[in-house]
Amino acid sequence: MKRQIEIFTAGCPVCEPVVQLVKETAGNDCEITLHNLSEQCESKICVSKMNEYGVNRLPAIAVNGKLLDCCKNVEITKDALVHAGIGSC
Repeated sequence: MKRQIEIFTAGCPVCEPVVQLVKETAGNDCEITLHNLSEQCESKICVSKMNEYGVNRLPAIAVNGKLLDCCKNVEITKDALVHAGIGSC
């Protein structure tokens, strides 16, 4: 059975090298689905899966329905912004 790889992207120059890296690394034992969130796909499944997997940043990669650890827990929060001095002019 092939591994199911889902790549979440914004279709931008930052995401494209990651897409290429995954494609080059995957080989024949993987099936790759690209979710370009800037286009939001007609069926909205890309947005649904983004929410299901907890995608908070792009690019992000899920393998067999699980978001990779390297793609988790990097979220912009109000606390982080305030800590950086934003809003305290």
